[in-house]
Amino acid sequence: MAGESKLQEYAFEQMNLQVGGRIQLITHRTLRPVQHFSTVIGWVKDEYMIVKIPQENGMPIAISEGDKLTVRVFSGVNVCSFSTVVQRVFLRPLMYAHVSFPTDIQGTSLRAAMRVKVDIPAQMIRDDGHHASVFLVNLSVSGALVESATPVGRDGDLVQLDFTLLAPPDNRQVVIHTPALIRNASVAQSQKMEGKDVFSYGVQFTNLDPAHFTLLQNLTYEAMLADRQKIV
Repeated sequence: MAGESKLQEYAFEQMNLQVGGRIQLITHRTLRPVQHFSTVIGWVKDEYMIVKIPQENGMPIAISEGDKLTVRVFSGVNVCSFSTVVQRVFLRPLMYAHVSFPTDIQGTSLRAAMRVKVDIPAQMIRDDGHHASVFLVNLSVSGALVESATPVGRDGDLVQLDFTLLAPPDNRQVVIHTPALIRNASVAQSQKMEGKDVFSYGVQFTNLDPAHFTLLQNLTYEAMLADRQKIV
């Protein structure tokens, strides 16, 4: 994958963490780490952070005082992570936990244009209601490359793109409906069907839901880490 960035040290303020911001909590109770989405409630600098306890199947996940967690923060196109320890757990009706304040934060920059190869069926819908079955062949937080067997639109057209992603930790299906702007329409050789010419569209997402943006950031980050592990 092009555009890989090296890990570097970050100060707490550089994460641009916001109260109410989405984060990932990664638990290490099992052999394989498990990812959960959570929310920052607040912090007392150099003392502790307060995070919402994630839920799974309507129930709070199991965490206890002394548990080690990894926190992953997405901010713009920066991804930071740090280790922390659960200090105190507040269950129903509050459902939050105090965790140790981060002291060693590592991060990397993800270019907005960094794309991962995918093979995802989708629907592209024009303003006149015409539906076309298409495939996403690469994907990023800012847009996608779409292939279609038939013409769908032209440069500058606004369309709606509907597709499904799998969200961690349990591969829950998340249906994404997002408006998109066709930035580049062409006829090219298919990345999916070798030797065949298809209609190819580079589209830019124009009003992506923040939760879906976070999900795409995670997908991009995980793919980058997988590529880095292959090289190592």
